Amino acid sequence: MPPKGKLCDYGKASPPLPSPGAKTNLITCQLTKLETALEQVRKAYPKLGPTDGALVASALVLAGRHATAVYDGEHYHWPEDFSKLTEAMSKEIDLVQVGIETTTKKTKTVVEEEPVIVTVGLMPNLSAGEKQLEGFDNLKTVLSDALQEGVEFVYAPSDIMWQWALDRANWSTVAGREVSRRVKIKASFTEGAVGIELGAGGPKRKKASSKAAAAAPAETEEAEAE
Repeated sequence: MPPKGKLCDYGKASPPLPSPGAKTNLITCQLTKLETALEQVRKAYPKLGPTDGALVASALVLAGRHATAVYDGEHYHWPEDFSKLTEAMSKEIDLVQVGIETTTKKTKTVVEEEPVIVTVGLMPNLSAGEKQLEGFDNLKTVLSDALQEGVEFVYAPSDIMWQWALDRANWSTVAGREVSRRVKIKASFTEGAVGIELGAGGPKRKKASSKAAAAAPAETEEAEAE
């Protein structure tokens, strides 16, 4: 049984942490199951004590839930950039709306009612995770190393704050004109992590343009193929 101590003592008397760049397994982090994330962290970093492991797992979950949005080459942080992101997205929505109206006028036919789909990229929010670890610089190093080695976030759409908020945005108000079409937002991890979205049809893997995608365990892909 590991020695007990105050929370503030952790990080001072903790065992040596894995060196930067040390090989670890891809950490699967379920955003709604902190205990599962903790198990994965303890497996990847066995020298971490229970409390330190829980702190890192909590920080990883927050880095996923408060993921940074990537749209049109710009990065947007939750929640302070909500108005800035929706304003940028409204331009795309408005262009689609104008295109539909123009086509309808020219052809005098009603275009089939389909939602306007707008995609938004996501990447782990390291700074949000580090705020959870304020005062524990060695654990911040573990968090950074874990994200660099590769993390696989497993989540429902409502677990990602950007997805949750954008699904509830009033696009007519944002655009300053009536948006007659339903707007469907698809936010998925495209940088720095692999994402698996849980839904009615089962898990949907979201590939990221990082080495996290290459590091994903082969058994996960085989399970999805079944």
